[in-house]
Amino acid sequence: MANEHHVNAHAKQLPRDLGAPAFVDGWKTRALVIGLVFSVIAAGLALLDGSVEHVLRAWLLGTVLTFGWAVGGLALLMVQYVSGGKWGLLLRRPLEAMSRTLPLVFVYWLVIALFIKKLYLWAQVDGSNPSDIASALKSGFINEVQAHCLEFKRPMLQPDMFWLVSLFCFAVWAFYTWRLNRLALDRDADSPANTPAWIKKFENICGPGIVVYALTMTAAVIYWVMSLDPTWFSSVYGLLFLVGQGYSVLALSIIVSIGLSKAEPFKTILRQTEQHDLGKFTFAFVMLNIYLAFSQFLIIWSGNLPEEIPWYLDRIRGHWGIIITLDFLFHWLIPFTMLLSRDIKRNKRRLTAVCAWMLFAKAFDLFWLIEPNFKDAARNLHFSWGILEYAAVPAAMTAFWFAFYCTRLKMRPLVQINDPHLAEILEPEHAHA
Repeated sequence: MANEHHVNAHAKQLPRDLGAPAFVDGWKTRALVIGLVFSVIAAGLALLDGSVEHVLRAWLLGTVLTFGWAVGGLALLMVQYVSGGKWGLLLRRPLEAMSRTLPLVFVYWLVIALFIKKLYLWAQVDGSNPSDIASALKSGFINEVQAHCLEFKRPMLQPDMFWLVSLFCFAVWAFYTWRLNRLALDRDADSPANTPAWIKKFENICGPGIVVYALTMTAAVIYWVMSLDPTWFSSVYGLLFLVGQGYSVLALSIIVSIGLSKAEPFKTILRQTEQHDLGKFTFAFVMLNIYLAFSQFLIIWSGNLPEEIPWYLDRIRGHWGIIITLDFLFHWLIPFTMLLSRDIKRNKRRLTAVCAWMLFAKAFDLFWLIEPNFKDAARNLHFSWGILEYAAVPAAMTAFWFAFYCTRLKMRPLVQINDPHLAEILEPEHAHA
């Protein structure tokens, strides 16, 4: 009873209106305008390029990027429920809103699924038909290595399996999104005295849920990205995307939280101490991200096996070395160097700039992952109007996603009153110095 009284006493310090500030509508409007502008630009570039293939490749990049925020936000929400911590009071509602953008990501994915034969080599060659493989090999459409891989992986690399696995993954993510968001509202309506029971309930759901997320997310990225090159395989591929989602979700969450701190209630609860902690958390993902990526590269490059090394050669030779060098600088070195600074992590404007850069770097890294999978681009980096689609199309998709996210953000209060850390987070700043 004493703890309940303590929480209620501090809750009185918060403003009565705990909803998203009115300026979130301004964010939404600007995002829609940006989305429309880049849509027009993308349409113009498509006409200049005269091909739909580059549009679809760029659309795949935008889908994977926004998918990382929706499903990655759900995963980080589950991690918070399992681990606890004051940072959850700050990010719980923004992460819930991210998870509820899954319907838009599903619409994005449908475009990929409907135009599957425009993107995936295995969808153009029937791996279950030996004569089809032989014909494609004879015409030079595929090489011997690709023919062997298509034959070996034919139970998996089929359009029906692509649809079946992807729809199953979306159903699982939708279930966890609905369940966690529903229980969060039920907890708000309950008494703080029942907090221990709620903590146990969320832990029981989210513990196994994190494992389910890791498995389904890995299956999805294998079909959506990895299978663009049917000859490529990597046991760490799913983990790379898992860490990459944490990298980008935290960056976006910090940007949103700092933006919301211009008004109540985040003006009260986003203190310098918690901002610094979020910066350190993001720094950890930056280090883990490069550790996994470099470990994979070092092992494969040192092994120099003919069935593994071509994937990297496609992304290094033919001027792609410039892109991988920039990717190293953008994706790791700059965020790593900036987040080493204690002052930057405590400065709202500078931390926002670093996190915005990280989002750009993530999109740049996806370009390096996706484009060289195609025959006209592998070991052959060259300018075309289609290459510019990689900027215009994902920018439009991201803008529309963010507008939808703002809509979701405004649907609920930004703070959970019954959180056990509420009393502590409302204490004066000097208490945690």
